[in-house]
Amino acid sequence: MKTEDLQAQGLTQEQIDFVFAENGKDVNAIKADRDNYKTQLETAQASLKEFEGVNVSELQNKIKELNGTIEQNQTKYQQEIADRDFNDLLKATAQKHNARDIKAVIPFLDIETLKASKNQEKDLEAAFEQVKKDNDYLFISESKPIPRVVSATPGINKNVEDGKTKANEAFRSLFGK
Repeated sequence: MKTEDLQAQGLTQEQIDFVFAENGKDVNAIKADRDNYKTQLETAQASLKEFEGVNVSELQNKIKELNGTIEQNQTKYQQEIADRDFNDLLKATAQKHNARDIKAVIPFLDIETLKASKNQEKDLEAAFEQVKKDNDYLFISESKPIPRVVSATPGINKNVEDGKTKANEAFRSLFGK
């Protein structure tokens, strides 16, 4: 569209300027869209050039390998957490049963079976009871303290019941021990 063509149609200069301004708005909007699409195309082409020479099957194998490593690490961490929880339960149960030293009790327990148990707490209790029954020297005695045969004051302790103890008590009182 030219100015001369519009003047030949009988339009004034103001009308011609208005027509060009309105036409310019439409054309500029279309040019902006065109430039935007051109930029997107150039960006996409540049991105595609980065992938030239890439072996897709090699990348897929690498992804599978990394996923396998992730699963192994998760399994390893879950096992470590389970072991830590079991060891904490083992220590708590040993304290509850007054074990002198947990390291001395552990050889008498079937640790692998107890770890695999579904009810670890109950099975550990039963195992400790069995070890305590068979090897009570590994545990601090919960029985009453041994009664004193010797009296706190000099003289024979009248609470002593058998003859040998009475004789020993008599000697202790004579010698002051």
